[in-house]
Amino acid sequence: MARPGLRRLVVGAAASVAAFGSLAAVSPGAYAQGGPSPAWLDGGPDRDRLTVTVRNAGGEVDGTYELYCGPDGGSHPDPRGACAALERDTRWGKDVFAPAPEGGFCTMQYGGPATAHVTGTWAGRPVDASYDRRDGCGIARWDRLVPLLPDMGDEQRP
Repeated sequence: MARPGLRRLVVGAAASVAAFGSLAAVSPGAYAQGGPSPAWLDGGPDRDRLTVTVRNAGGEVDGTYELYCGPDGGSHPDPRGACAALERDTRWGKDVFAPAPEGGFCTMQYGGPATAHVTGTWAGRPVDASYDRRDGCGIARWDRLVPLLPDMGDEQRP
C-alpha cells in the first residue's frame, strides 16, 4: 500500500507531463496566427527612443546622441550598453529617470561641471530628465546610468 504523500507526488507529476504534452502538441503555425507582433518588436514607432545631450563632460563625449532600444541602435556610442543599463534599473512602479529624493542627505562632493539632458520615450512613458554632478546624490544618479551617460570616472573634468 503506497503512502498518501508519495501518491500525490506521482499523480501531480503525471498531470504536469500531460499538461506539457498538450502544449507541445499545438503546431507552431497556431501561435503565428495570433496576430501581428507589436510595433516595438519590429523596430517600429513604438520602440524606446531617447535623445541624450551631454555638455561640459570634456572632449569627444560632449554632444547629442539618439538611442533606440528594442532593437538597439542610433548614434549613441554604446547603444547595447546604454539599453542594458536602462533595462537593469527599470522596475515596475519606479521611474528610472526620477530625480534624487528631496530632503535626502547628499555628500558635498563635486563631480565636475558635466550636465546631461535625456528626452524621449522609455517603457511607453515620456522622459524629460536632467542630470548633473554637483553633489554626491547627483554623481550617484549619473553613475547609475553609465553608459547611457558617459563614465566620468573619479576625475573631475574641466
